[in-house]
Amino acid sequence: MKNSLQRRIKKRTIILVMFSLVWLGVLVLRLVQLQVINADQYRNIVLKQNQNTIDVTPKRGTIFDRNGTILARSMPNPSLFFQPSEGETISSQWDKINKISRICGLSQSELKKIQSQIEMQKNFIYIMRKIDPEKAEKVMSLQINGINIEVENKRFYPQGKLASHLIGRVGMDDNGQSGIEYKYDSILLGYKGKRLTFKDGIKRNYQHEIIEQPIPGKDLILTIDETIQYIVEKELAKAVTTHSADWGIVIVSHPGTGEIFALANYPDFDLNHPPDAIEDWSKNKAIHDLFDPGSTFKIVTASAALESRSVSFSDVFDCSQNLKKGGKIFRDHEDFETLAFPDVIIHSSNIGTIQIGERIGEQNLFNMIQSYGYGQKTGVDLPAEERGILNPIKKWTPISLASLSIGYEISVTAIQMLQAINVIANRGVATRPMIVKNIVLSPEKAQKQPYEYRRVISEDIASQLIDIFRQVTEVGTGTAANIEGYSTAGKTGTAQKYDHAIGSYSSSKHTASYVGFAPVETPLFSMVVVIDNPKGLYYGGQVAAPVFQKIGKQIFRYFRIPPKTVPPKTIITAENRSNREQ
Repeated sequence: MKNSLQRRIKKRTIILVMFSLVWLGVLVLRLVQLQVINADQYRNIVLKQNQNTIDVTPKRGTIFDRNGTILARSMPNPSLFFQPSEGETISSQWDKINKISRICGLSQSELKKIQSQIEMQKNFIYIMRKIDPEKAEKVMSLQINGINIEVENKRFYPQGKLASHLIGRVGMDDNGQSGIEYKYDSILLGYKGKRLTFKDGIKRNYQHEIIEQPIPGKDLILTIDETIQYIVEKELAKAVTTHSADWGIVIVSHPGTGEIFALANYPDFDLNHPPDAIEDWSKNKAIHDLFDPGSTFKIVTASAALESRSVSFSDVFDCSQNLKKGGKIFRDHEDFETLAFPDVIIHSSNIGTIQIGERIGEQNLFNMIQSYGYGQKTGVDLPAEERGILNPIKKWTPISLASLSIGYEISVTAIQMLQAINVIANRGVATRPMIVKNIVLSPEKAQKQPYEYRRVISEDIASQLIDIFRQVTEVGTGTAANIEGYSTAGKTGTAQKYDHAIGSYSSSKHTASYVGFAPVETPLFSMVVVIDNPKGLYYGGQVAAPVFQKIGKQIFRYFRIPPKTVPPKTIITAENRSNREQ
């Protein structure tokens, strides 16, 4: 009996031991599977449940004017986001959003977007990005589980609406969308970093660390001068308002280098609070909108006449009769008899200029137009520049030579007009207009943007033309642009606007313009003024030339350049008809 009991115990013990060994073997194999064979797979699952890698947006580069004034910078700003807990119901998540919706001022469309993301079981939902810090503080004071703050960078424009079309704007993700912000986006943006966030069992962040540092964007130093930009915007707004015009443009540059001191469009907008219809307001008309230049284009005609030796200063033209070309009658803005070549340009006679154009010929005029850069982009470092419209000779009609001679049948931009007057001011050399002066690579090093030059006409011809355009402001159509005590030169322009509705040029809608520079001896600045569709007075000499005078006078004062002559006493006289011209 005793032996039988011992045998049973021994047998059970052996079975128990064998079972334990088998169980231990299975357990070891499972551990090997978990910790060796499938270790990476399960480690990734755990990390995914407890960690989250988020892109860190770098600080966008700062934009300065030429004197170091900040025009655009990025500032830290809170963004609210929501991370639901594991297994949290949709209704519970939605209740949390409703609790803060009024504080945040969430719109119905924003609420619908958040609701959609909750229903899609997103584990990271932005509630409101770059929110007002006070609102963010009120939300966080409620201590709602899952609602947290992330610090992002928000673009801020200290000068408000100053140079708004030129600077441009950025989107919510700090990507450039227009202007300099868009053109130099890759330089301003920098490179994103990575942040690792650790979460507890109910998805609350309890720790984070930067695993890849973001690289800040580089700063830009523009050629723009904040003070000159302010002067230009102030006077442009006055002119557009006074003449009830549709819009206006002024660009001021240094003709010797092509650096833009100021570029303004009106109406303008505040970059910090842009209007809803931003696309209509943000378009930079100075480089984008096309129009017929009118008599400012006689700069090209006069250049072609002298460069091709088609005329001389002593040549005289009969301007007493209207001209009929191809069924179209060309008239002057006032009655003339005979005019010498310089006087044709000084007093802006269309009849005289057309006769000069006939002497020049189609090919010579076309070549000069191309040499001046019309029909081509100027290369200014701004996005969406238009090249204008210049038809090849084979598409010219019987009246094209006459029309082009006086600035019709060609569409140009304001910056192309500025480049043309810079050729005269710079003694026959064209300069590429530029907005960015330096790219700051480090506190000690900057990359200077190169100047670009090309000769258009000879220095001798340019000097002769300077004498003519100087007289335009002294005794011709541009006397309203004359700045007392300083020498000026320029050309007025008045062009009828093409009305697509009637398929011809309108007799009631005009584009008034003026291009000029000062002082004549060593030009400090050049300027183009364009006023679109002014009401009442509409000639360039009446509408645009005075803007040049007012801005130019303040620029001289700003640079502390005293007048060379004592201004005479003001004498009130009757209207000078020479201020009117086509």
